[in-house]
Amino acid sequence: MDYLPLNAIRAFEAAARHLSFSAAGEELHVTHPAISHQIRRLEEWLGVPLFHRDARKVRLTDAGLALQDSASAALSDLAAACRRIRRNAVVASISVGCIPSIASRWLVPRLPDFAAHHPEIAIRVAYAKAEDRLEDDDNDILITLGADPSPRATSLKLFSRVSQPACSPHYLARKGWLGTPADIAAADLLHDETRQGWREWFSQAGMAGVDVGNGPVFADFNILATAVIAGHGVALCPIQVFREELRRGDLVVVSDIATDKDKGYYLTMSAQPSAAETTFAGWFCDQVSADVEAA
Repeated sequence: MDYLPLNAIRAFEAAARHLSFSAAGEELHVTHPAISHQIRRLEEWLGVPLFHRDARKVRLTDAGLALQDSASAALSDLAAACRRIRRNAVVASISVGCIPSIASRWLVPRLPDFAAHHPEIAIRVAYAKAEDRLEDDDNDILITLGADPSPRATSLKLFSRVSQPACSPHYLARKGWLGTPADIAAADLLHDETRQGWREWFSQAGMAGVDVGNGPVFADFNILATAVIAGHGVALCPIQVFREELRRGDLVVVSDIATDKDKGYYLTMSAQPSAAETTFAGWFCDQVSADVEAA
């Protein structure tokens, strides 16, 4: 079979672009005679000369001019295709399911740092519910409330879910003193998904019979956060989740009595994780640890 001499075409394209066999040799890391040999081989294969060879320089013939554009375009397209294939081959992709409270406050703000340090790993962030578990989920990693007890999963604790009553300074100024559980019982209570959280808090405070039927119930944690920061009432806030709002003074804690001391937020991955999953988990745990220590 009469194969197309690709090495000769590569040598020709470089020589045609530089109009110099020596410069083409430097670019391709071969000698001037090697370039000359490849071009003569191509001219023999084509049956026409491609260069006018003068004493000090070379010029393209009409056939050389006709071949130059096609050769340059073909090699450029081939290089671009190879770069795309190589880039896709080295990029690993993992899907991270994360509950909204942690996604908006901890994960998403830090993703540019992960991308800068690990460009070889592509991250897809998906919505997760607090009760999701890895074996029932399509994600590679979950960041949720509680550890996964499955032997096929590894759960790493990120931080505690200790929760205390908090409100905005504006609400506190408008409402007045909220220094006792009785004061808080008379306030506007905001509820996260159910009213059970406040029932447990008042029980912890020695007021088990308090009616917690007032105030709206928010099915989404971030909507609850918006409401409490806007001054709509008092909410049971996971202190470490709301660390930035407390640090900035958007919220103030109004009682030292806490609930959910035994609960925490966890990162869960397979007991035999991929290299990309291990890299992401280590990075996120380090990010959380540094922030919690600083706080």
